[in-house]
Amino acid sequence: MHRPSPLDRDFFARSTVEVARALVGCRLVYEHADGVRRAGTIVETEAYPADDPAWRSWGVFDPVAERVRPEGRALDFFGRPGTAYLYRVHVYWLLNVVTEPEGVAGGVLIRAVAPEEGVHVMWARRPAARHEAGLAAGPGRLCQAFDLDRRHHGADLTRPPLYLAQGAPPPAVVATPRVGVRFGRDLPYRFVIPGHPCVTPVRHGNRVRS
Repeated sequence: MHRPSPLDRDFFARSTVEVARALVGCRLVYEHADGVRRAGTIVETEAYPADDPAWRSWGVFDPVAERVRPEGRALDFFGRPGTAYLYRVHVYWLLNVVTEPEGVAGGVLIRAVAPEEGVHVMWARRPAARHEAGLAAGPGRLCQAFDLDRRHHGADLTRPPLYLAQGAPPPAVVATPRVGVRFGRDLPYRFVIPGHPCVTPVRHGNRVRS
């Protein structure tokens, strides 16, 4: 089976917002130990740079310096670019990738993926899904479908078994405000393929910015 080309570390060692946009159209690949490869195209991301007031929700945002502090659960976001950062919200795990040069905080949340390989095992893990487009439409659903959790925190996403790979350039990428944040909610840091059926449903609608 052909292995997609993993993205190199330099891809992630740059502006968080730039990486978040560039990841749309790339692929998330997991060569699972059960022998079934899960893979799909990333259709939605969110950027969380160092000067983002959204870090206030983590209690690590310094309002004087206007930057996240290197402490607590945010510390790993200052680490090696291209590293997986997983954390749990309620019962759901969320997959992020560390960005920026080492020593600078930043991360991109992988919000939604269009399933392409291993779809039958995704259905087995997400039997309540109404249709295939909803299997990994949302960060919590994505981790359920791909079987990702605390075991994958700190994984090197530039090499197998869990990695981010090159993909086909999308027809378009647009920026919108993020979903479900308390602070910095108007910042256009959410990037999507417009009109794609696998993008997270947004009940109240966000303004779309090109």
